[in-house]
Amino acid sequence: MQKFGIGQAVKRKEDDYLLIGKGIYIDDINVEGQAWAYVLRSPHANAKILSIDSGDAAGMPGVLAIYDGKDVEEIKPLPCAIDGMFELKRRDGARRFFPDHHVLARTHVRHVGDPVAFVVAETRNQAKDAAESIFVDYEILPSVTDTEAAAAPDAPVIYEEAGDNHSFQFVMGEKAPVDEAFAKADKVVRFKHVNQRLIAASMEPRGSIGEYDAGKDRYTLHTNTQSVYRNRALCAELLGIEESQIHVTCPEVGGSFGMKGMPYPEQFLVLFAAKRLGRAVKWYSDRSEAFVSDTQGRDLVVDAELALDKEGHFLALRTKNIGTIGAYASNFGPMIVSAGAMRMLPGVYRIPHVYGEADIVLTNKVFTDAYRGAGRPEASYVIERLVNLAARELGLSQDEIRRRNMVTEDQMPFTGPTGMTFDTGDFPKNLADCLKAAEWDSFEDRRAEAAKRGRLRGIGISTYIEATAGGVPETAWVEVKDDGSILAHTGSLAQGQAHKTTFAQVIADKLGADYDRITVEQGDSDVLAQGGGAGGSRSGYSGGGAVLAASEKIIEKARKIASHMLEAAEADIEFEDGTLTIAGTDRSVSLADVAKAAQDRSKLPEGMEPGLKEEAGYKSEAASFPNGCHIVEVEIDPDTGDVVMERYTVVDEFGVVLNPMIVHGQIHGGIVQGVGQALYEDTIYDKESGQLVTGSFMDYCMPRALNFPSIDIDMNAIPCTTNTLGMKGAGEAGTAGATGATINAVLDALAPAGVTHIEMPASPQRVWQAIQDSKGAKAA
Repeated sequence: MQKFGIGQAVKRKEDDYLLIGKGIYIDDINVEGQAWAYVLRSPHANAKILSIDSGDAAGMPGVLAIYDGKDVEEIKPLPCAIDGMFELKRRDGARRFFPDHHVLARTHVRHVGDPVAFVVAETRNQAKDAAESIFVDYEILPSVTDTEAAAAPDAPVIYEEAGDNHSFQFVMGEKAPVDEAFAKADKVVRFKHVNQRLIAASMEPRGSIGEYDAGKDRYTLHTNTQSVYRNRALCAELLGIEESQIHVTCPEVGGSFGMKGMPYPEQFLVLFAAKRLGRAVKWYSDRSEAFVSDTQGRDLVVDAELALDKEGHFLALRTKNIGTIGAYASNFGPMIVSAGAMRMLPGVYRIPHVYGEADIVLTNKVFTDAYRGAGRPEASYVIERLVNLAARELGLSQDEIRRRNMVTEDQMPFTGPTGMTFDTGDFPKNLADCLKAAEWDSFEDRRAEAAKRGRLRGIGISTYIEATAGGVPETAWVEVKDDGSILAHTGSLAQGQAHKTTFAQVIADKLGADYDRITVEQGDSDVLAQGGGAGGSRSGYSGGGAVLAASEKIIEKARKIASHMLEAAEADIEFEDGTLTIAGTDRSVSLADVAKAAQDRSKLPEGMEPGLKEEAGYKSEAASFPNGCHIVEVEIDPDTGDVVMERYTVVDEFGVVLNPMIVHGQIHGGIVQGVGQALYEDTIYDKESGQLVTGSFMDYCMPRALNFPSIDIDMNAIPCTTNTLGMKGAGEAGTAGATGATINAVLDALAPAGVTHIEMPASPQRVWQAIQDSKGAKAA
């Protein structure tokens, strides 16, 4: 095994420069002679634009141009990526309703933060000052920001041409068998909740710089994104030019969680303005702007029921969801809030029949899209809360009811009622290992001790499985230089996942190369002509699979060159640990020797191109299914409602793990975001005005390090069969198990107080109020 190969806890290459402030982000990039742009955004949730007067603003110092909707009509509306992938229809059978999403509002604004004008000036402050001097005459219209209220027949209609606020309906499964199972059930438990809207809040805001070379008739876009290739394609489409006319680069990306995966108006506007002004144009978001313009996550109301027999075996599951895509249909938002939040509903359990309906509505809020987990945490939360409710009503323990219903390893591959096929996994083992690590059997002693101190202690389980993105093409090239060093470039684009480390490990493992002499680059559409990007926890096996395939092609070519150098048959050349040897002899050459020879045509087989550089594409056969078990212990102060997380134990199963240390970091991050939803975060809009109430970190509570104990992580390993590396994506798994385990623990702690339900986030105020309400109900 390579010292720095697959499976080794190698320290991140990225940290050598990032931790000393040497990373290059969008804010660090400035092009000579660039101008600055600022976006004037709507202060209203729903309004008609009567007029825009920018006369005074245009004459202010430094102002170069002001564009509004009528000035940029040649830019096509932003597309929805899933449009055409699914035949989405409304309840009445008509085609789905997706309103046009223009880069600048034309006749109406539909959410607070909707872009109205694009101001370009010599400095950012000059552009901002000018924007504040633009007078927009609005006719304010009724707005609706409550997801469930938007579906009501008497709700204010946002788009008159639609007739109501319904965008489309998604139906999964067959209704009749489910209804029949419920009719025969010995026990039915029901759970209705709000899976609240969340702010992505990446460390680095969005930004873009547009350039235009008139001589070459070619654009350059610098942007922090999850895919330079998606941006290249969409810029070409919306601007009406060829993809070859656009060069897209991406520097370091300070977090995304899905939010930077879609196209935004500003990326097209900086290119538009750069061409017209003949100079580069830079736009960079501030935090307040991000709160009202970045895509947001989750936001659905779920009413779910689970049918069981008297022994606690699951018979059927049915759900009715109301979800919102916000004011517009974003890149993947419609798919996530519908199919994404439903297809994983059975979790790790044998549930013969599942049926679900999702009504997706439009609201006067920022459009939703992928947010870490993208539907899978929502589904996991539903089933894990239902399972705990069923356990309590049947008098079973949290662990026992799960054991009775789990899919077992000998049933793999297992195809569930929603059509998802799990290739490998041992869910009961994850549960058993996690119970042991969490010291489950001695929990009641800890509960009793906490009670003596006046605290309520609770424990909660959440077993989970999620589906990562499968079958998405990715590309990479690998080059062995004549000095033996290796350079690789991948289409997969990291936002903190340490691809420069893990992909180097794949190369080191396959080529037997010196890990310290391997450099991995990304984020330049001119350096690698085709590629995918990041998203859906696929990078490890998609990008890694492409790197592996390119490395294999390197070996194939090296064997041909070595056979020529050693004057031996190619079939007799063996490759191992960076050395090519004639089988059964001690005659060999190193990969570095071959790379050096590859630069000289005279040393190559006839007709072979010089150099040792190979490009390869890779596409996994299907999704991977990471799975595991989370167990959380909390203590609650009944006098204040404060929830303190005392223990967090996880056993995950990710197949082959490229780098355990990096995977641990991904698990930590996912758990923190999941617990953030469970206990702290909530995006609140005023129901009357549509204003975002939680518009800054003063109002939007983010989890902090002091809110967490040390997280105890262990992993099982059953290789995946659907990709060449045997991996199961780990990037989003932490969020899938965290919310259910945390709220189950909170409710276990509150059970003695008579509390059976609490909405997320379980804030101190909400917990305290639940205790008081329960006391009042008992007194009555």
